[in-house]
Amino acid sequence: MSEMYVNNRKNFEGLMKDGSMVIIFGGTAPVKRGDEFYQFAPQRNFFYMTGIERPGLVFLQKKDMQSKAMSRLYIERFDELTAKWDGAAMSKEQAKEISGLESYAYLDELYGHLARMIVGERIHTVYLDLENRSFFAPNTPELDFAELLRKKFPAVTIENAHPMFAGLRMIKSEYEVENITKAAKITGEGFKALLSNVRPGMKEYELEAHLDYTYKKNGCKDRAFRTIMAGGKNACVLHYSDNNCEIGENDLVLVDFGAHWNWYSSDVSRTFPASGKFTERQKLLYNIVLEGNKLILDMIKPGVAFGKLQESLQAYYVTELTKIGLIKDKSELSKYYFHGVSHMLGLETHDVGMGSTAGSNELILAPGMVLTVEPGLYIEEESIGIRIEDNIVVTETGCHNITADIIKEIDDIEAFMAK
Repeated sequence: MSEMYVNNRKNFEGLMKDGSMVIIFGGTAPVKRGDEFYQFAPQRNFFYMTGIERPGLVFLQKKDMQSKAMSRLYIERFDELTAKWDGAAMSKEQAKEISGLESYAYLDELYGHLARMIVGERIHTVYLDLENRSFFAPNTPELDFAELLRKKFPAVTIENAHPMFAGLRMIKSEYEVENITKAAKITGEGFKALLSNVRPGMKEYELEAHLDYTYKKNGCKDRAFRTIMAGGKNACVLHYSDNNCEIGENDLVLVDFGAHWNWYSSDVSRTFPASGKFTERQKLLYNIVLEGNKLILDMIKPGVAFGKLQESLQAYYVTELTKIGLIKDKSELSKYYFHGVSHMLGLETHDVGMGSTAGSNELILAPGMVLTVEPGLYIEEESIGIRIEDNIVVTETGCHNITADIIKEIDDIEAFMAK
């Protein structure tokens, strides 16, 4: 699918100023301990522009003062000893087949080329992905390079490319939707494995193992994120992932899980009874969440403000939870529901998106956006946590639920578990 990466580069080129360049580092796996590394995952904007998932490479795209663009990938030189230990470097021919790029150079040539371009071709702006969410996180290669660039070429303006990528990546191509759909299909197979194998008294990690096996069996390189396998009270912790407790006879099990395919994520939540049967109280609360899920699904279409989804769910919850006596008014809602109902989905599980925070009305839904719908309720005093999450593509006239085949009706869940 090199055509997609060619198109992605062309779209980014349209956002660049004359006399500018963008530099994206492909990333490396951090050290785990000694000479062991964590599993490598490509920097997502690098992958978006190249389709290549090999560590240490660098992508450059330049737009000169005459609006002429050039894209180049900097790759490793072949080294015989490295090839014997870790595998051969990616060749230009291999990289071209994946990315559609025509221009290549070696990594040891990068800084010399940059200096000549900045000075000789009057490059005045350099775009870097400068996203940084913490003072305490290690510097990214882009942050380190920005510091070096400011010292060596102080007249060059550095601009953050992250918002540019976020705007482009919010609208998915057909191929991207196909990848997310494939990931969701495998995730659905994993849910069947959970329903088939859950038993009161087993450990959460024992149940999780059935999910991991399904991923591997279907060719997934890894999970989209750490699985939340939460029985009983543990489900009231939003990002619980210890997965080391015993599942009780009367527990509901909340699983928040997702496979990924070609680096595109699915993100699904389902809740089910360990015993195979919901209690009457569990049914009551579960159906409130389920109807909230359906309410938001019915709202999704082009032109709807993203923040309206959260506002509508909160208003619905206030009405329903007041009816059953769980709360007295809206001021108490945050005790039982304390997260957003949706986020963007794509190359990252919480994918980039301009103005896509839960309460924002700046973002207007448009065809090609992929997002989650995930209402939840968390009643710690009753050891009940429920979340029902689907993955949705916004279409020209409404939306399509990618995860519609992953059962969520009480009757369907109980019937499947009874087999």
